[in-house]
Amino acid sequence: MACNHTIHKHAHHFGWDNSIDPILSVAPGETIEVETIDSSGGQFNANSTVADLGNLSFDKVNPVTGPIFIEGAEPGDAVAITFLDFKPSGWGWTANIPGFGLLTDQFPDPALHIWKYDSVSMNPALYGPGGTVPLKPFVGTIGLALAEPGLHSVVPPRRVGGNLDIRDNAVGTTLYLPVEVAGGMLSLGDTHAAQGDGEICGTAIESPMDVAIKVDLVKQANYAFPRFETDGPVTRHFDAKGYKATTGIGEDLMQAARDAVSGMVDWVAASTGMSALDAYMLCSVCGDLRISEIVDMPNWTVSFYFPKSVLD
Repeated sequence: MACNHTIHKHAHHFGWDNSIDPILSVAPGETIEVETIDSSGGQFNANSTVADLGNLSFDKVNPVTGPIFIEGAEPGDAVAITFLDFKPSGWGWTANIPGFGLLTDQFPDPALHIWKYDSVSMNPALYGPGGTVPLKPFVGTIGLALAEPGLHSVVPPRRVGGNLDIRDNAVGTTLYLPVEVAGGMLSLGDTHAAQGDGEICGTAIESPMDVAIKVDLVKQANYAFPRFETDGPVTRHFDAKGYKATTGIGEDLMQAARDAVSGMVDWVAASTGMSALDAYMLCSVCGDLRISEIVDMPNWTVSFYFPKSVLD
């Protein structure tokens, strides 16, 4: 990860605030190695247990490293971030946090799974109750400062980025973020070793790692929202053996999503003998929630894809 600059994880903050002084100024075209903290803010480690989940302070979650001032960035421009490399830590966690996730009413009990994986080979990670998950490191939270003054929560995504949780913000992808303040003020964190589209239980394989990025600038882009482009296929690590898929159909997309996921949780649990809660967390890190149809009114179709390779 030979980059022009390095930022250490101690230079982090919580929430977006355009009054935070930048820790680094870079010119378009320069590269940066960014050290991150896991989304618990260091409250969990490789030896944590479910008892530690009860002591989780939400004031310390989702720290982001930065901000970085991009020279020449002005409102109306877009900052282009290309993900060059990831240096994973070799451990991560997935949790069911009561009150958080798509099926909170069905899974009210806390659960914590600690993952261990080879940070060099990046072989699929073993899931304790059963199965192995192919790894694909990416940045979950990355964004610029809002024009609106004050401190803003890092939890919801916004037009300037933030907690996007787009699993394809991985090596080779270029992400474009709309600029609202001079310099853009880029920060990132919440790195994941793997995640399914939807992150249905609210967590992925939350794993601290170093990230190498290249920063560029698109003048007068005037993008309404973030956009990105990949440099190749995005599901090849899951596609080899096909998928099981369940659906939800109805007038409400959220309810259809819940029905599709519930069907898959039941299917995985019945097929493997693992608990429904374990199946729910496994689905969050490797299954994909997709809108299959949104034009045949009044009912819409949502599908949930679970890769067969995980359980073979």
